[in-house]
Amino acid sequence: MGIKSRLKKGERLSVPGIYDPFSALVCENQNFDILYMSGYGVSASLLGLPDAGFVSFSQMNDRLRAIANVTTSSIIADGDTGFGGLANVEQTVAGYEQSGADAIQLEDQEFPKRCGHTRNRKVISKIEMVEKIRVAKESRASDDFLIIARTDSLGIEGIDNACRRGNDYIEAGADILFIESPDNESQLELICNRFDSIPLVANMVTGGSTPIFSDAHLFELGFSIVLHPTYLLGAVYNSLSSAARNLKKESPEEVADLGDLNRLLGFEHIWELDERLRS
Repeated sequence: MGIKSRLKKGERLSVPGIYDPFSALVCENQNFDILYMSGYGVSASLLGLPDAGFVSFSQMNDRLRAIANVTTSSIIADGDTGFGGLANVEQTVAGYEQSGADAIQLEDQEFPKRCGHTRNRKVISKIEMVEKIRVAKESRASDDFLIIARTDSLGIEGIDNACRRGNDYIEAGADILFIESPDNESQLELICNRFDSIPLVANMVTGGSTPIFSDAHLFELGFSIVLHPTYLLGAVYNSLSSAARNLKKESPEEVADLGDLNRLLGFEHIWELDERLRS
């Protein structure tokens, strides 16, 4: 069942951030059936660079296609600013939909963007973002492909202006609203009270601007989707650092063996196919 149908049924969605086919397979193996392709994660894993506008549309779209090829899970794909102007937004929406995404997140930062929990962010005008959302809506082939409108204006213009932007983005055709970086529970509650007729996104980033709350509590407040965009990347950083440190000390720790990896990656199917062709 797609994201749109599940939201219509009133389901609440906990969504891990992934960044490559391997992380997608790991999450699917743990029964997550909706995944969030994080621009932060792709920038880190593909380029080893910060989420500051270095990753191109082509690189993100290629990564999305590779992820969609190995998973049956629904994918919310980070579309950043749409990678430029209105023509770029059109290309990004059409490309992501064709490559297998079920939803795209578009934000109102200036290009090149910055991670939503870092300093020195700037936003475009409300009118410019409204135009981007309208173009995004016109560019999709199916209404089942959802447009998530994100505003990064809260930390720049305040909560009231962020909510005004949210209203305008909904009127322009956004299916889901994402007000980034509330810095306390009162702001989270206010957002849910102001927007009780459209699905809302909460973004839980360890060490970010928003306090960490349980998914259950956020759902109780009124959010429909809770993203964890960097949680797995942070876990990988810790695990790799620990493993590399112990390997350097010549005291390697216990890790998944080759059999575990082979099963996850589908080697058993390859071997079965080889046997069948030989017989």
